[in-house]
Amino acid sequence: MSGLLAVEEAQARLLALRAPLAAENIAISESLGRYLSQDVIASRDQPAAPLSAMDGYAIRFADMPGPWTITGEIAAGAAPDRTVGAGEAIRIFTGAMLPDGADTVILQEDVAAAGTALTLTGDGPGTRGRHIRERAGDFAAGARLLAAGTHMGAGAIAAAIMGGAGEVRVGSRPRVAILTTGDELVAPGRALAPGQIPNSNGAMLAAMLAAVPADVALPLHMRDDRMSIANAIKELARHHDVIVTVGGASVGDHDHVRGALDDAGGRLDFWKIAMRPGKPLIAGTIGETLLLGLPGNPGSAFVTATLFLLPLIRHLAGAAHPLPPIRQAPLAAALAAGGARRDYLRARVDGAALHMFDSQDSGQTVPLIEADALLIREIGAPARAAGAIADYIAIA
Repeated sequence: MSGLLAVEEAQARLLALRAPLAAENIAISESLGRYLSQDVIASRDQPAAPLSAMDGYAIRFADMPGPWTITGEIAAGAAPDRTVGAGEAIRIFTGAMLPDGADTVILQEDVAAAGTALTLTGDGPGTRGRHIRERAGDFAAGARLLAAGTHMGAGAIAAAIMGGAGEVRVGSRPRVAILTTGDELVAPGRALAPGQIPNSNGAMLAAMLAAVPADVALPLHMRDDRMSIANAIKELARHHDVIVTVGGASVGDHDHVRGALDDAGGRLDFWKIAMRPGKPLIAGTIGETLLLGLPGNPGSAFVTATLFLLPLIRHLAGAAHPLPPIRQAPLAAALAAGGARRDYLRARVDGAALHMFDSQDSGQTVPLIEADALLIREIGAPARAAGAIADYIAIA
């Protein structure tokens, strides 16, 4: 369709409007969900010395099949105070340092101890070096454990701590304001007059933003008044990195966001995307603040937030890969041919197959309850049979 931007071009232009925010140092214990702004380099070997991987006895493999004389014991956290000589064994526990002279750990289940005498009763270790975690077997000092742009999940936090980090340098959390618009919208739980509906978009977007590192202000609501919306945008731009408006993005007589952006002294970068739902999407700037105008139907707001708002926040927070990854699965049922816009169809992945919901009405919220995928149907795509492989974006 003439004048409509492709989704990828719109995403690229949106992310190019502003560089990631400044970095800050935080305690590693506070880093969950953040994005690194510099590499994490290991300052130590892990393990720092050979360790026992099991409870048993440290021995010389050359002394197999025994018997041995037990000469001591080593627990985790204690340094060995003796070496293992010919015919000797030292009781050792999981995580304890291997004493000098030993090159193998024999499992406690494979031996019998009577006083200081130790005899083989099972199969034994089989090969030299069994049940030992070698020094630097996980990583060595100087290794790059985590690259800049990495999302800090539980595993990344554990690795950084093991590498010696007590704090990490991460991108700042973008300050986000949510501004919903519409005369017909009423605060959740309030009584409704004829023609009114509950305002679900503000709370929905706040919930979606909880999955990314952002400081989100309580949703603000404005009636369909261009001057009021412009004044709100101008004020919010003073204190926030991103303003996300919901509703009023189209061309109707009561759609004022584009005009209000101009009135607030902002600059429009692009408007209207070759996608469905979500065609009337607005992106612009007010000084250093970014404005993203989402359409007002809940389904449209959800889809455009997934494709544009969340990637924008991840980008500003320092993510190396802010866009949602494309996955693939077979279609559970036939899919009709595509039209003039790319479709993002609410679906669920069940039994490793994509099941598209019967209704794709962007005004409905019930499909969002069970949807965990957006099935992608390209512009002009031919009809596809059940079992054909299709692209999708996970939205769980």
